[in-house]
Amino acid sequence: MSWNKTHDLVITGKPPEGRDPPQTIYETNLGAAYCGDSKKILENPSFGTHKGTVQLAFTSPPFPLNTKKKYGNLQGEDYITWFADYAPLLRDMVTDDGSIVIEIGNAWVPGEPVMSTHVLEAFLRFLKKGDLHLCQEFIWYNPARLPSPIEWVNRERARVKDAFTRIWWMSPVTRPKADNRKVLREYSPSMRRLIETGKYNAGARPSEHHIGAESFKTDNDGAIPPNVGGVDALPSLDGLITPKGFAKFLEENTNLLKAANTLSSDSYREFCLQKGAPIHPARMPSTLVEFFIKFLTDENDTVLDPFAGSNTTGAVAQSLGRRWISVEADWTYAAHSIGRFAPDQISSTCDEMMVSQINVPVVDEEASPDGQAATVSSSSVSDKPLFTS
Repeated sequence: MSWNKTHDLVITGKPPEGRDPPQTIYETNLGAAYCGDSKKILENPSFGTHKGTVQLAFTSPPFPLNTKKKYGNLQGEDYITWFADYAPLLRDMVTDDGSIVIEIGNAWVPGEPVMSTHVLEAFLRFLKKGDLHLCQEFIWYNPARLPSPIEWVNRERARVKDAFTRIWWMSPVTRPKADNRKVLREYSPSMRRLIETGKYNAGARPSEHHIGAESFKTDNDGAIPPNVGGVDALPSLDGLITPKGFAKFLEENTNLLKAANTLSSDSYREFCLQKGAPIHPARMPSTLVEFFIKFLTDENDTVLDPFAGSNTTGAVAQSLGRRWISVEADWTYAAHSIGRFAPDQISSTCDEMMVSQINVPVVDEEASPDGQAATVSSSSVSDKPLFTS
């Protein structure tokens, strides 16, 4: 089953704002999507049933952008305060051993080739206000990101392309549920050879580390993504290294998460194009979401995204057998995020969204006498509403 082939979606309007209690706009057997101000929805008494049940709150909130866009608005102290106010709300939602993972893009001082510290200040304020622990920081490297800031990178040529964002993994406890065996990477060819031969130079290193004679002989089914390295993790610049080689080194030797946001043929994009709807401009790569969901949750655990956008988080959670809750303020983005799911995954929709089955030609199993063609008949169901709420 697929959209625009076997099923269609008709959006008749926008739900009234301020519905109390908040109502879902569509649901699957594992999750529910809401549309509205996430702060108001999380604070609503009816949402209290979810408190303490979320294993992972994973999101990418609006950035403190200099140029006003739909996904980035407030700046300066206003942004820091707004962002930090979510800390106690999300802490209340997660389980005792739950995690909060947040990705935020970098910010620059308006009119100057200087990076703003507002993102770091926002993270620190968030930690303090939520009484949270910083379990680990990750870097998301997006190799396909357009050169920015344009003024300083393309015009003045005074800065290089800003191609990474920070991801902070936080928790109310110092030892939240986590298992890195779920996110092991394939061994590099050199590491695979080392394990197979068992030959390497054991003993003391100049760094005062001691490599045991048996340390690298065990096959653990993959390599553990290590912490972001400092100077020791960077390749020597004494010799030549190609950009491709440097990228490969980073991928194999750090926890730098490489996920390009360029997939042009995904089902969500096709769905939006067919519907004439705007495509969310800051979609989260599914591989990035998948990494943290696998790392920090088990099947049937609940994942929450309060700034869902095109609902990549919900779709990935669904595919991994996790329960999910998504909240998106923009009605158009929220409604069309249904395109991330197959029609037969949708169990209900709001009154403003109607899913119907399209009149599909049915091929008769009996072939014609010459064996060249089959009889084509018409499905008995034509534009029949399957469900609304």
